[in-house]
Amino acid sequence: MSVSSKCYYAIRAIYALAEHGNAEPMKIADIAEQEMIPIRFLEVILGQLKGGGFVQSRRGAEGGYRLTRSADSLTVGEIMRYVDGPIAPVDCVSQSRPKECEFHGECHFFGFWGRVRQAISNVVDRTTFADLIKESKERNRDFVNEWMI
Repeated sequence: MSVSSKCYYAIRAIYALAEHGNAEPMKIADIAEQEMIPIRFLEVILGQLKGGGFVQSRRGAEGGYRLTRSADSLTVGEIMRYVDGPIAPVDCVSQSRPKECEFHGECHFFGFWGRVRQAISNVVDRTTFADLIKESKERNRDFVNEWMI
């Protein structure tokens, strides 16, 4: 399974908005700079996320983007499935769009690929953006820069 660049950037954009909070909208240029996302690509991604009900926008000088839900109720898996579709290492184990196996039930690996899909789903569906923010803060708190004089 491979995550597309679009999905990767969508996750980063949602993270930036989650970290920013909902006090005031975040400008698209700030998201692009903070997360190193090409701004033209980000415009398309945010438009798609808005269509999915994950973000809302406000126009004008005080405008920008914000999440429609709290970071602790929004999972990485929701964003991944919305942007890239089903999470499955091979088509035959997809839960939402299974493809008939060419081995007609005689595949030696069907169970294995199903477990791989389930393991990935468990991780992305149990990880909220609030979890990612907390994890990042803990990692940064434990990080000690080496200072040389």
